[in-house]
Amino acid sequence: MFGGKLGLPELLLILAIVLIIFGGRKIPEIMKGFGEGIRSFKEGMHGGDKPEDKTAETKK
Repeated sequence: MFGGKLGLPELLLILAIVLIIFGGRKIPEIMKGFGEGIRSFKEGMHGGDKPEDKTAETKK
């Protein structure tokens, strides 16, 4: 049905619709939550071990 590719005009249209729906002030909050979700997903994939956590445990 569709070509499966999003070009620049399509992306600009989607961005304009998002700006109209959420407004300019709400978008940074949404992106922050989205970034935190991705970060927690990545931590879950790697077992949640961070280098800081290992050094904090060895110092105690």
